[in-house]
Amino acid sequence: MVSPEQLVARAREAARNAHVPYSHFHVGAAVVADGRVYTGVNIESASYGLTLCAERSALASAISAGDKQVSEIAVACVDAPDGAPLNMRTPCGACRQWMIDLAPDAVIHIDGGTDEQGKPVIHSMHVRDLLPNAFQL
Repeated sequence: MVSPEQLVARAREAARNAHVPYSHFHVGAAVVADGRVYTGVNIESASYGLTLCAERSALASAISAGDKQVSEIAVACVDAPDGAPLNMRTPCGACRQWMIDLAPDAVIHIDGGTDEQGKPVIHSMHVRDLLPNAFQL
């Protein structure tokens, strides 16, 4: 079992590999699916709509490997300024919809940086709380 702290650490570590020549905003994600951890990073394109977010990258890795029971997701925006509010660290709308479609019962852990003592701050919630009234077929 992976703790939220360990999962966020994996997301932070993955963020180093992000391809962000335009925004310079490194984001990493880690997903627990069927007991395995998959990571993803944001990969930017000059055609902005073709950019792949870290959350979707990690979810796609898990699904591609055949692991579809996603129980936890961690997101780390390592370039967010210290003290940045939660709304500057949460996934975009497209990623939220992917989470509802592929991991509706998962818990998401959002890296909140560190507190005054240097300890990690993690905001955890259910995916459904992140996107209430989501579009569903």
